[in-house]
Amino acid sequence: MAAMPEPHGLYEVFLRVARDGSFTAAARSLGYTQSAVSRQVQALEEEWGTALFDRLPRGVRLTEAGRVLLPHAEGVRQRLRAARAELAALRSLGGGTLRVGAFAAANVSLVPRALAAFGQRYPGVTVVHSEGPTAKHAALLAEGGLDLAVLSTPAGITLPGPELYHLLDEPMYVALPRGHRFADRAVLRLSELAGEDWIEGDVRPEQTLLAPALAAGFLPRVAFRVNDWTAKQGFVAAGLGITVLPELAAGAVRPDVALVPVDPADLPCRKVYAGTPRGLAHSPAVGAFLSLLRSAATGRAEPPAGTASARPTTRQ
Repeated sequence: MAAMPEPHGLYEVFLRVARDGSFTAAARSLGYTQSAVSRQVQALEEEWGTALFDRLPRGVRLTEAGRVLLPHAEGVRQRLRAARAELAALRSLGGGTLRVGAFAAANVSLVPRALAAFGQRYPGVTVVHSEGPTAKHAALLAEGGLDLAVLSTPAGITLPGPELYHLLDEPMYVALPRGHRFADRAVLRLSELAGEDWIEGDVRPEQTLLAPALAAGFLPRVAFRVNDWTAKQGFVAAGLGITVLPELAAGAVRPDVALVPVDPADLPCRKVYAGTPRGLAHSPAVGAFLSLLRSAATGRAEPPAGTASARPTTRQ
């Protein structure tokens, strides 16, 4: 069976007839019947309200209106060709843009590993990256400002808005100076740390990773407000206090800081998701990056050796 003729737009047909000077010759070039070409030219003439070709005994010739339209039709064809090429690049991941956001701890290892793998496989795709809190990126997803974001939420808290894809459950650690009396413990209860000074990103405990423990009556004494994970470790190493460190940030811990798992009964694992705009179709780039994020989450690195940091078992 002969292949179906390739579909052509009205302007493509118009340009072919103008070039060949004949409906019959144009139909042969395009793989259409002569009557189909004639109908498409007639449709274009009706659209513009004027004759574009003079019908001659042997072939056709552009009218003055046809000569005016000719360069514009050429421009339309060039833009359509460029659009086809760009759309083909999107489908094949040979081009396009991927806008990704993530919270700070996810940017320590999880997101960079996925981005590196994505860049190696799809170097033609431009990646735009944003760092910030989950609330910011959930809003950007809703507004159409991001294609995908790595988001986190405490256990038992739902995150309204985005379409969510579970990546991992993230245990919590307490970061201590190497010489701290609890530095070699296998696991710690928060009640054992009640008298400690804490270094957190906010003086209000409800705005920190310690928030889930407040309902049980634990009230930390926040001595210093420090946002950056690296800076927090500096304060810890200097003996100025202790802090909670999520597992995703543990891969970059300093050698003079010890990590000890917090009992999940005190600080349950937080949920980490990939989020996309709800109800919208994924681009091929989003689907590919989501797959690589899942692989990176499954194979994420253990915290550095030499810490009392075996992952705690989550209690059911």
